[in-house]
Amino acid sequence: MGLSVIIIARNNEPTMRRCLQSVAWANEIVVLDSGSSDRTMEIAREFTQHVHQTPDFPGHGPQKNRALDRATGDWILSLDSDEWITPALRTELEAAMTSPGAHAAFRMPRRSSFCGRFMRHSGWWPDYVTRLWRRGTARFSEDHTHDRVIVEGTIGRLREPVMHEAVTDLEQMLVKINMYSSSSAAIFHRDGRRASMFTALLHGWWAFVRTYFLRLGFLDGREGFMLAVINAENSYYRYAKLMLLGKPRKLGE
Repeated sequence: MGLSVIIIARNNEPTMRRCLQSVAWANEIVVLDSGSSDRTMEIAREFTQHVHQTPDFPGHGPQKNRALDRATGDWILSLDSDEWITPALRTELEAAMTSPGAHAAFRMPRRSSFCGRFMRHSGWWPDYVTRLWRRGTARFSEDHTHDRVIVEGTIGRLREPVMHEAVTDLEQMLVKINMYSSSSAAIFHRDGRRASMFTALLHGWWAFVRTYFLRLGFLDGREGFMLAVINAENSYYRYAKLMLLGKPRKLGE
């Protein structure tokens, strides 16, 4: 029973080899690159001949669907380039794909690291994600940033986690905050939503409280506090940017 692993990539040289090594046992690996300028594609070709490149990047969801359309296996496993599969998860994946009456898809927990620490609280664990499904039973949503897998059929649950090096340092996190907040603000604006400075401050405050206190971020030490602050910043900037998108243009524009 064939398994196709699909991965989208762009300038992921630091994490690409670890990701591909962890799934080298799969029947097929499809890597879809969107313009890397580092050694990402060179590393990918060490593991698979199915390395493709697109001239544009329409967003995470559409790009992953492009990779999905190139897969030929009976089962699909979707990974991000900063994720990897443990031997224990491989065993569970293989059992799930061969069990009689298997579900259409399977969710698994994701264990993510923040600045070198694997988070066990703060809303980052267990963080179930749908990553394995029978080909033809699921596709990705068309969302630009926070895509999701839309499944036709039942979804089972696995015990072993997929590993995820989410954030290596604060510099990387700041880049993500800017990208995610801009993308979310644009989507909210398109949907007719509006915001004020009070809205931005309130959402930022609530994001900190939810992460640090309600989701027990304080048990994750200093990294838990930093993540709570970052979540507050991300939420604040999302609504502040939305506020400015709805502001009348002046200065002769």
